[in-house]
Amino acid sequence: MSERALFVRLPAAEADRLDRARLELKQAKREIVRELVAQHLDEVRAAHKHRVLAGLKGGRVVVDVPDEGVAVGRHSFRAGEAPEVLSLSQAAELLAVEEAVVRELAEGGDLPARKLGNEWRFSRAALLAWLGGEPNSPAR
Repeated sequence: MSERALFVRLPAAEADRLDRARLELKQAKREIVRELVAQHLDEVRAAHKHRVLAGLKGGRVVVDVPDEGVAVGRHSFRAGEAPEVLSLSQAAELLAVEEAVVRELAEGGDLPARKLGNEWRFSRAALLAWLGGEPNSPAR
């Protein structure tokens, strides 16, 4: 495993805690820091993935706090239901592109859509299937 030097300044209280942990765990500080960084980054990635999935499916987000200190209060979050039928601007936001791009793809028949009067409407499920390249959706 290749290594690189990392120099950081910690507040005195955290530096003292690291010193105590080194003594209690009988490990080098760099090993403690390496493990903490790896663990923290895994938790951050998992929390991010959970937030993304919760935003897509609705759900509950749980935030873990350190064992030290007292956490006061409680909060619950409930993601709003995503609409099944989208406007042009909502479809553009879902696909993360400009409205003009969505309009052009819809007018060309390359994007699953229906025109109702002067307004375009899109099925969220059909857009996601199209984006995922599912067989029964229009060609990308």
